[in-house]
Amino acid sequence: MPTDLTILFGILFVLFGMLVWGRFRYDLVAFVALLVTVLFGIIEPSKAFEGFGHPAVVIIALVLIVSRGLMNSGAVELIAQFVIKPDRNLSSHIGIMAVAGAALSAIINNVAALALLMSLDMDAARKAKRAISLTLMPLSFGTILGGMITMIGTPPNIVIAQYREDAFGKPFQMFDFAPVGLAVALTGIAYVSIIGWRLLPKRADTVSLEGDAGLYVAEARVKSESKSIGQTVGDIYPLANENDVTILGLVRQGKRLPGFSKTKEIRKGDFLVLEGDPKQIEALMGAAELEAIGAEKHGGLLGRSLSLVEAIVPEDARLVGRTTETLRLVGRYGVTLLGVSRQGKKFRDRVRKLPIKAGDMLLLIGPDENVARASNWLGVLPLENRRMEVLQRTKAFIAIALFVVAIMLSVLSITSLAIALAICVVGYLALGIIGGRDFYALIEWKVIVLLACLIPVGTALETTGGSQMIAELIVTQTSNLPPWGILTIIMIITMTLSDFLNNVATALITAPIAVSVAQSIGVNPDPFLMGVAVAASCAFLTPIGHKNNTIIMGPGNYKFGDYWRMGLLLEAIVIAVAVPTIIFVWPF
Repeated sequence: MPTDLTILFGILFVLFGMLVWGRFRYDLVAFVALLVTVLFGIIEPSKAFEGFGHPAVVIIALVLIVSRGLMNSGAVELIAQFVIKPDRNLSSHIGIMAVAGAALSAIINNVAALALLMSLDMDAARKAKRAISLTLMPLSFGTILGGMITMIGTPPNIVIAQYREDAFGKPFQMFDFAPVGLAVALTGIAYVSIIGWRLLPKRADTVSLEGDAGLYVAEARVKSESKSIGQTVGDIYPLANENDVTILGLVRQGKRLPGFSKTKEIRKGDFLVLEGDPKQIEALMGAAELEAIGAEKHGGLLGRSLSLVEAIVPEDARLVGRTTETLRLVGRYGVTLLGVSRQGKKFRDRVRKLPIKAGDMLLLIGPDENVARASNWLGVLPLENRRMEVLQRTKAFIAIALFVVAIMLSVLSITSLAIALAICVVGYLALGIIGGRDFYALIEWKVIVLLACLIPVGTALETTGGSQMIAELIVTQTSNLPPWGILTIIMIITMTLSDFLNNVATALITAPIAVSVAQSIGVNPDPFLMGVAVAASCAFLTPIGHKNNTIIMGPGNYKFGDYWRMGLLLEAIVIAVAVPTIIFVWPF
């Protein structure tokens, strides 16, 4: 009769095979594997779902929410606005973008860092008329490298930190990863910015990040303390050009002035008439310190999070033939009609005084719940895939302050990281930086389920003696090698697994094996855990090893084989830099 260990190895073999195949969702595969393990009696039913309460699971979920809060507040934009200059030479651009991506990934989730910088990088590539494929992969690799610098930068670091607490009673702290992570990140970024990008193919762009959203004509009011006051409309042109927005004219005291009003001086309360796509209009409004009419209805510092929603007007909509001004949209719902797209046609009417026609596209701004109610009352159809968060730039510094306080609470051991991040999230909710909808929608539930299901399976691998058996096999086969040689082999194995498996799954499975190896040869397990953390994060050979690599595949028009072109040498560099650094910082 097969033993528990034999059955568990069989389950793990099938699990790995299914994860590599990728035919089914990895969270469902992990969930089924957990259930099968329970049915065979290897895991007690009472302990099957303990993983959902594990600190690593909670921390990963909270990091995703905090990351979105920092982005919604405009805090991340403060950094990004200094990064983009299309006239830089390519190596300098790649190096600066990769450094920015790495820095952001150290403080927010690396997937969120890529999501923000990718659109900026694509805009810069188009303005410089160069292939996006030359810069997106270096940016992705930069964000992956930067995630290794802190505990919250990437899920494997969180998993390894919490595993150390489970195994030895004390976790790795927030910045314990920094010495090794910084050395690897800086070396890796130097490689991708000087050599790596030259190994990539030049391919035409095939995917627009925003899609063909069409151009809107919108009106934005000059704030009372705006830096635009006293400048002419023409003075704003360079800023508008940077954001791919056209300034069509100026509205003063309810009337649109003749022509483009290029020489007119901007006054408090004026409206600029803008043409562009929703994201670029919103970006220009932030840069020029403009606001939507009715902004005072949104609540200031304690106001709720705002959304910019595109909606199409059907023939039977209440709004057809009427204006939003006569329907008192701002007064009824606190929602503003920011712009209208009419199949590329220009119009000189004020946006809120424009009679709406069937087929028009509307750009609505307001709190989520209000926009939903207003859309239903107006009879228009919101396009969910065209919804975006409005940056609440006035809350940037308080968002940063809350995040810093949370990190300090953890670093000073006043409370656990999970509790500190939870306090930060509550603060963001109270300030309206994130909404109740975001609280759940921003959590990557597939990763949460995968992690929660594999934690008990990983524990079972230890309790059945599986980790020790694999460790003894590795020690036997490497008996003639010094500890650093064994560490190198474990890192290579982990890195190879991570190229084809989810990095969280890789960290969960290899961490107990690495500790068993360290204990078998009688050395400190910390360098082995640190090696697993680094290697599990470094998936550079395939588009499936890390979510960031998957995200860039379409926009960059990459093929599967493009990744190893730049990634193979990078993985070798990571090993060459990480092993001696780990030994120096975490001696055997």
